[in-house]
Amino acid sequence: MTAVLEANGLGKRYRHTWALSDCTLAVPPGKVVGLVGPNGAGKTTLLHLAVGLLKPTAGWISVLGGRPGSISGPLARVGFVAQDTPTYAGLSVADHLRFGAWMNARWDRTVADQRIARLGLEPSQKAADLSGGQRAQLALTLAVAKRPELLVLDEPVASLDPLARREFLQGLMEAVAEHGASVILSSHLVADLERVCDHLVVLADSRVQVAGDIDELLATHHRLTGARRDRCALPSDQEVISASHTDRQSTLVVRTESPVLDPWWSVEELGLEDLVLAYMARAAHGAPRLQRERRR
Repeated sequence: MTAVLEANGLGKRYRHTWALSDCTLAVPPGKVVGLVGPNGAGKTTLLHLAVGLLKPTAGWISVLGGRPGSISGPLARVGFVAQDTPTYAGLSVADHLRFGAWMNARWDRTVADQRIARLGLEPSQKAADLSGGQRAQLALTLAVAKRPELLVLDEPVASLDPLARREFLQGLMEAVAEHGASVILSSHLVADLERVCDHLVVLADSRVQVAGDIDELLATHHRLTGARRDRCALPSDQEVISASHTDRQSTLVVRTESPVLDPWWSVEELGLEDLVLAYMARAAHGAPRLQRERRR
């Protein structure tokens, strides 16, 4: 099964600062992938590398089997909605659709017209007069009508109110169901990702911390609570993601393929937000780098 996005040792440096470093990742096809992490983690950099707006400083990236930005690359098969869902204020809705048709050989006018009608957008209305949610839906329409194999969305709902976010995500899922594109959706709003995504990538400290199908990740991560205990006392197959202690109690988030049978612990399931926060906390304390060094 060929990955829709694959990276190996991928990095992007600006002067002396690495915006993305040592990124190794394989995104399977047919998934709605949530890319989540704190501000400054490198999410936008990764997506800009994926759509050919940036060139790598280190490593390589492949999208739909080709190199982004190359003459024979996959640009025609990739739809992209950048941050703030950019539209042209002085152009009407109809102008945007004509521009999309002119720019994209795979343009599907029927899809574009049907989405605009379903959204209740007036073709003669200028983008400057649309609400934030309507502009986001217009940008999504331009990306979807391109009939992409991969749809890349960089925090498209960050500036929208809750209702507009819900409507945008509903429109996204309808488009995915109709046309079957793979999706990479960047956001720091975990609740939105949980609503629509089936695969997760956590990016923090400019590196991938964890990636996998959400159901599998939730099934293999647990919160352990019990009398204070050193993490070294845990079995070797239980990887400690985060730990906190009081004088009498320890609370650990662990990853393991095996059931936790030790009566010492009270075992709880994790929600997606707790899982994400555990990996972000680990990255903030430098644990992933130390683990990589030990593995070498």
